[in-house]
Amino acid sequence: MKSPVAVLLAGGRGARLRPFTMSIPKPLLPLGEVPIIEIVIRQLAAAGIERVVVTLGHLAPLFTASIGDGSQWGVNVEYCREDEPLGTAGPLKLVENSGDSVLVMNGDILTTLDYHAMLSAHRARKAAATIALHRRDVFIDYGVILSDASDDLVGFDEKPTISYDVSMGINILSREAIEMIPAGVKYDMPDLLMALVAAGKKVSCYRTDCYWQDIGRFDDYQQASADFTESPSRFLRPDK
Repeated sequence: MKSPVAVLLAGGRGARLRPFTMSIPKPLLPLGEVPIIEIVIRQLAAAGIERVVVTLGHLAPLFTASIGDGSQWGVNVEYCREDEPLGTAGPLKLVENSGDSVLVMNGDILTTLDYHAMLSAHRARKAAATIALHRRDVFIDYGVILSDASDDLVGFDEKPTISYDVSMGINILSREAIEMIPAGVKYDMPDLLMALVAAGKKVSCYRTDCYWQDIGRFDDYQQASADFTESPSRFLRPDK
């Protein structure tokens, strides 16, 4: 099974993590002593990915200085630069020779996702795109009132927990999905996925109970940093 190209989206400004991201791009923030994006690249290399393309925008030179060509991890790292922000799907049109499938993900995610298993599921389902999902539970610390159209009480749910699926920011796209992305304009992944659905293409959902933490807010960053520092071998092979 030929490994796909992996595209890491690293061009954002990380506004929600300022002031940290004013001088350091979010994917280069450290978990312990290791930049987040380095963890991702080493995980991809361990999963058999041979080529990684990093899309850059904000503070781009810092990435090339920190990551280099990826040879130290046994993977070929390339870079492409967005002159203007192109969203979460638009940058894929800048990637040359992307092959039959592309694994595209945010460059600031801490996860234990089995990339090989997700790719196998994508191919087995013959999907145009596959989106990784993670279950989140929200605890409501109140009694929830259920009423009818006449505002009469019909039920009472004391401090319920609501569960829902969220996007992990990790997707696999086929060649036909890439071809549907307009060139040179900002275009986000939800727009592409819904365009595929509207065109009658299969968009598969891949559910997993793996560890996943998006590094979007300060609390998220603190949690990911604590989890990685506590058990680095959970995320990276000990010999790496």
